[in-house]
Amino acid sequence: MKDNTRVFKDYKVPKAVATMALPSMLGMLINIVYNLADTFFVGQTGDSNQVAAVSVSMPLFFFFLAIGNLFGIGGCAFISRSLGEGHNDRVKTISSFCIYGSLVLGILIGIIFFVFRQPLLYLVGASDNTIDFAQDYLKWVAVGAPFSVLSITVCNLVRGEGAAKTSMIGSVLGQVVNVILDPIFILDKGDKLFGITLPFGLDMGVAGAAIATVLGNVFSVIFFLIYFLRGKSILSITPKRFSMKNGIAKGVINVGLPASLNNLLMSISNIIVNIVLVSYGDNAVAAMGVAMKANMLVIMLQIGLGQGVQPLIGYCYGAKNYSRMKKCMGFSIICNIVIGTAMMLFYLVFRENVISMFIDDADVVDLGVKMLTAVMSPGPVIGIMFVLNFAFQGMGKGIQTFILSVGRQGVIYIPLLFLLNKFVGLDGIIWAQATADFFCVIMSIVMYIIIMKGINKKQALGR
Repeated sequence: MKDNTRVFKDYKVPKAVATMALPSMLGMLINIVYNLADTFFVGQTGDSNQVAAVSVSMPLFFFFLAIGNLFGIGGCAFISRSLGEGHNDRVKTISSFCIYGSLVLGILIGIIFFVFRQPLLYLVGASDNTIDFAQDYLKWVAVGAPFSVLSITVCNLVRGEGAAKTSMIGSVLGQVVNVILDPIFILDKGDKLFGITLPFGLDMGVAGAAIATVLGNVFSVIFFLIYFLRGKSILSITPKRFSMKNGIAKGVINVGLPASLNNLLMSISNIIVNIVLVSYGDNAVAAMGVAMKANMLVIMLQIGLGQGVQPLIGYCYGAKNYSRMKKCMGFSIICNIVIGTAMMLFYLVFRENVISMFIDDADVVDLGVKMLTAVMSPGPVIGIMFVLNFAFQGMGKGIQTFILSVGRQGVIYIPLLFLLNKFVGLDGIIWAQATADFFCVIMSIVMYIIIMKGINKKQALGR
């Protein structure tokens, strides 16, 4: 069995951060391409109803992500902390609980989505024009639900034991398989793609997009299964190891629940902001969509760095190596500040060019420039919150993680959205997310100071 924990305890801080963070950041970049792939290839059919069907189904897909993160991020944090504490046997129980727990919930949610797909799709906005296509898409996504949830879970668990590169490869493999299969399943022989006439194609349309997604997740799960069977991991996939006792379930859910709620709140907040923007016209909705897509690159990079170093911080916390933990956090924060500042300056200088890449409409571009300026304004500091939030997860600080998770996309952002819209109008909507971001950054720093005071007090007492 390979000792993946050397990165946690032996590597110098910059090398340890780079080893853990770079694969996660690269995975995030590829994930952006992956998330756009289905919509792009379905768009090549020229059928707007099929494109709308994919879009309207996505909020339901967030449930798979939420379950995967419940067990994956919760288990990842618990595993790295347990390794730091020297509880290797507990790690095997944690991993078995997370794997089989996510598998069972994945099957259950898949059955629910399959049986009730029509009412669920109408509930999230499907129309009579898109419902048949949306049902075709969700049907196959529901069939593959166990693989979707399991691939997200295992990817995070493997990262928790320090095998960041393996975690990235498994995740990226599934995404690459999906992107390769998309044109094969979606398009027809003779269709053009990038000016090239396709010599093959199954002409399955939106259903083909869903099948490609499922097969991508199947490949990802097979990769991780081989990894476990080759004895490369300290984690266990043995059903006999499954247990919810001795704080196993509580330790996973304590951190995993806030992470899963964050995914759901992101979906809900996007729906709400679009509803509020509709009163200002379709151009406002389109401009905000473009600005948020452009901003996604910066956010995903900074989240990737924070997510990558989470196990490193968790291990140090479990081992009570607080000096190394603080150095890892400090170095990670500096890296995120540099990334955020550089990207903000780039976007501010080339903001009109960036928006124009997505859409060629003068009115939308003007609004988009204004919106991009707003959403990018917290760029230099928002990365601080991401590192601290993932650090809190690594430490097992569920309350702090919960507050930040539900705050940025929920209880702070959504009330601000309506309040600023009422008193400021469109400009208030534009600046609502940035205002919430700045507030959450300050809140995360205050939380960190309080936590460190508690740690310093324990050290002084020799605990």
